Amino acid sequence: MPWILLLIAALFEIAWATGLKFSEGFTRLWPTIGTLVALVASLACLGLAVRSIPIGTAYAIWTGIGAAGTVIIGLLYFNEPMSAARLVSVGFILIGIIGLKLC
Repeated sequence: MPWILLLIAALFEIAWATGLKFSEGFTRLWPTIGTLVALVASLACLGLAVRSIPIGTAYAIWTGIGAAGTVIIGLLYFNEPMSAARLVSVGFILIGIIGLKLC
């Protein structure tokens, strides 16, 4: 269950990071509220996960999934530039996440 909570926390991290784009600097009410709700949910799930998962491992996986997921969202939905270097870099993040999970 802690690993599922950590995954949920990471997905909410992707949601709040993406929500920042939609909130336009916290100038739009509903996207701002959605961003804040996702942020609180992400931290709550992370807090529950670290009861059983070492904090260093949990935090690295949480931020790694969040960073990689947010990059992918940016590429797919916001037409951010896609290059081989960016994709390789995201790949390295994912390899690190897998390595931490296996250790």
